[in-house]
Amino acid sequence: MAEQVDVVVVGLGVGGEETAGRLAQAGLRVVGIESRLVGGECPYYGCIPSKMMIRAANLIAETRRVDGIAGTATVQPDWTPVAKRIREEATDTWNDQVAVDRLVNKGATVIKDVATVTGPNAVRAGDTEYEAARGIVIATGTVPSVPPIDGLAGTPYWTNREAIEVETLPASLVVLGGGAIGMELAQVFARFGVQVSVVEGAPEVLSMEEPESGELAREALERDGVTFRLGAHAQQVGYADGTFTVTLADGATASGEKLLVATGRRVATADLGLDKLGLDPSARRVEVDEHVRAGDKVWAVGDVTGVGAFTHNAMYQADIAVRDILQEADAPTASYHAMPRVTFTDPEIGAVGMTEKQARDAGLNVRIGSTPIPASTRGWIHKAGNEGFIKVVMDADRGVLVGATSAGPTGGEVLSALAVAVHAAVPVNTLRQMIYAYPTFHRAISEALKEL
Repeated sequence: MAEQVDVVVVGLGVGGEETAGRLAQAGLRVVGIESRLVGGECPYYGCIPSKMMIRAANLIAETRRVDGIAGTATVQPDWTPVAKRIREEATDTWNDQVAVDRLVNKGATVIKDVATVTGPNAVRAGDTEYEAARGIVIATGTVPSVPPIDGLAGTPYWTNREAIEVETLPASLVVLGGGAIGMELAQVFARFGVQVSVVEGAPEVLSMEEPESGELAREALERDGVTFRLGAHAQQVGYADGTFTVTLADGATASGEKLLVATGRRVATADLGLDKLGLDPSARRVEVDEHVRAGDKVWAVGDVTGVGAFTHNAMYQADIAVRDILQEADAPTASYHAMPRVTFTDPEIGAVGMTEKQARDAGLNVRIGSTPIPASTRGWIHKAGNEGFIKVVMDADRGVLVGATSAGPTGGEVLSALAVAVHAAVPVNTLRQMIYAYPTFHRAISEALKEL
């Protein structure tokens, strides 16, 4: 007979863990099922360890900027303390016992096994079937999407996981993909002395962001020694004698000791049994409504929804799911019009809402304002490493910002003011009348607003 519970959470990444923990604390009988590490990609292979790597790489770059401003300085990069910090401080050598205990202490039952949906409200893990009275939450996340390039399968290529785990750096690295993951890791390894080449099929890197963002990031990495092949598609991969050779569509090649495949991610729902819930198992994502409901007594949170592969979105959706499952009278509904995102290159590139192109494609009456960070007082004071810009996208008919980009030394932090403006639809006239502290990086926002 099936074991009777209130909720089954399939996948205990950031969104699943948050959902399971809060529902258990509310007194529900909750079973969370995870076949990998409780906590998911972010703490073990994504956000946290990668930002430790980026912090270390940025310290190297900052040290090299001392000359001409504060004397002279030299730095000898050493990967050993970086790898040690990732093992000991971030991942416990990729052991999730702390996360499991945290969830159990909240009252949830954690099952480390593969989950299979066997019918409406029913999930099997191992030899036990669980019947969920209130429903099922799907939070299985995503996995690296590896393109079917001839010769790639069977080679010891890296995804973000192997790149995060590395303890000894290679002499050279080819990166397939110029998105956020590829660009962040390319810059890190280059600053630690690795010869890095990036192959990107689009005409510019960070192709989902403003064109200015991609150009800024590429130029920054080029100064770090990274080479780029843009508008180039990999046709074949060869691996022999410890070297990868990537043959491009135009016949050119890129070679390196290691190959990092950073060409996107796909939902991890294969063999889950979504069809038993009336969902399409071949869909690119699990569609959800404003209550993050995917069906009758079915919710989905996090990357699997395809809304945005961000930890903050997983937490946001988890809150909505929890309050909907608990049937709170004032339960919120989801709105993604002010989704913030940050690419943690140096300079840091933060963005919120629509890009200029997205706004124009949506048929809005668009006005654009932009100002370079080096022209601002704080940018001039900062001097070395002051590259960046503020760009705002305005819906002129409503008189509000619908998107913005903050690129610069603290781009992700400056973004917060712009995120509030987009989220709350603060009138541009109100933003113009604000008092902006001087001399700060965020004061450049007022200069961008003048250009509207």
